[in-house]
Amino acid sequence: MVIRPPNRRALLAGLGAAACLPRVAIAEDIIALNWRDLAPKGEPPIPPSVQGLFGHDESDEITSEQPQSNGVRTDWNGLVVSLPGFIVPIDYSGTGVTAFILVPYVGACVHVPPPPANQLVFVTTSTPYESSGLFEAVTVVGMFGTASTSTQLADISYALSADFIQPYRA
Repeated sequence: MVIRPPNRRALLAGLGAAACLPRVAIAEDIIALNWRDLAPKGEPPIPPSVQGLFGHDESDEITSEQPQSNGVRTDWNGLVVSLPGFIVPIDYSGTGVTAFILVPYVGACVHVPPPPANQLVFVTTSTPYESSGLFEAVTVVGMFGTASTSTQLADISYALSADFIQPYRA
């Protein structure tokens, strides 16, 4: 029996063809979530006490405490999801943010009371995201799961390990 070394041209052609395959064909399907999906069925995602829009000078009328969370959903644990929201930076590397809280509305956790823990997602990324500021809307795609985290700003019920982050497009 004669053993021949692999044909280098065929091997390189095969590797080149595999590199051209779309990532989606290899990866799992991406599940598009919205903030309502994160609240338990039948529960309002944002409690009435913080629903509606209000100005900074009206913040004295509402409590500054985080509303109680009514539980979490585990339907998407370990799956790749897409979720839009706003960035509240937690950690930086150079000029990019590497850890942040993804929040459902502008100013949450900063200018107004934080939403319940089940309406907050702690996001980490190995590739720093060059955020343009607190009011930037983004869409984050990555592995999702329930994970109880506490920061100085709020308690958080979910975590997302970002594969990529991009500016939000309606």
